[in-house]
Amino acid sequence: MPSSERPIYLDYNATTPVAPEVLEAMLPFLREEFGNPSSTHPYGRRAKAAVERARAQVAALIGARAEEIFFTSGGTEANNLAIRGVAEARPERRHIITSTIEHPATALPCRSLERLGWAVSRVGVDAEGRVRAQEADAAFREDTALVTVIHANNETGVLQPVSELGARARGRGAVVHTDAAQSVGKVPVSVEALGVDLLTVVGHKLYAPKGVGALYVRTGTPLKPFMLGGGQEHGLRPGTENVPYIVGLGAACELAQGRLERGRVALVELRERLWGRLRAEVPGMRLTGHPTERLPNTLNVRFPGVRGSAVLAGAPEVAASTGSACHEGGETASSILLAMGLPAEEALGAVRLTLGHGTTAEEVDVAASALARAWRAAADPGGR
Repeated sequence: MPSSERPIYLDYNATTPVAPEVLEAMLPFLREEFGNPSSTHPYGRRAKAAVERARAQVAALIGARAEEIFFTSGGTEANNLAIRGVAEARPERRHIITSTIEHPATALPCRSLERLGWAVSRVGVDAEGRVRAQEADAAFREDTALVTVIHANNETGVLQPVSELGARARGRGAVVHTDAAQSVGKVPVSVEALGVDLLTVVGHKLYAPKGVGALYVRTGTPLKPFMLGGGQEHGLRPGTENVPYIVGLGAACELAQGRLERGRVALVELRERLWGRLRAEVPGMRLTGHPTERLPNTLNVRFPGVRGSAVLAGAPEVAASTGSACHEGGETASSILLAMGLPAEEALGAVRLTLGHGTTAEEVDVAASALARAWRAAADPGGR
């Protein structure tokens, strides 16, 4: 039975557990295979071979070539390398297009460049949380260097029209980047279908450890490193490779590729089961985001008349999250939901429920009942 110490985990968009298959792949490189990939002796050669195998595994999942994969410490570094790297490589172009629903790992590098003199256009979204492609079209300038738009929003799970934006950008000489941290491993992701030049992969969102990620860089894309060092990763990301974690990321990508369609179908079934049970027990509950163009595991709902934080506080047997930020003066509604046009009070009622490959139907049912009970208690604290 779930408890406040071991609650039902419905926060897979925040992080995932390390898959057993991933851990098994990593263990030799945490023990006897400790070599430095830059060394030429057998220990080093085996480590280098493991890194290259992982590079091919990551590339296979997103339809890239192995030599176009560069390992990083995670999504934040990959996004910074993509955004700042393009800006520094194309100093004659001083304009960037992004959206109003980006993760801070994209939004803040763009803001930093803005302070340094780059112009940044932030494209809005519609009421379902999808970037307005026509608005993006109107934002292009002759000196647009980069378009960076998230592939699937981390709060709502809504999939963005990246391929449409990419087609528009290609004809204008702009480089296209997408943060695919949430989508890789959950839905099919192809760098060719998306038409992107740069794509971010994050290990701990797809059952690999925290602290490892990758950046896909299309051959010929102008990009400057922002760290200098020993020349690893062709100088684009210097530093001795984190071999065990890179191996783990490769294994996680291979695992994801093998269960992509089967896992997607199972997650959709569980998500719809959860939504159906909540909707039946909580009159007036609303779905946040697009009804179909959404990650299979993500359900963002708005509880009527109460704050999402109060619902989660009243259901300690469920581990989930809200998009609101708590501070001394109270709560601030999610900037993502506000960008969708939701009133602040309604946005504060949101709870993000995200499922994973370890979620069971029984857990979904128990969680739905617990959340509904917590909502009733919060909506009628006097028990009238």
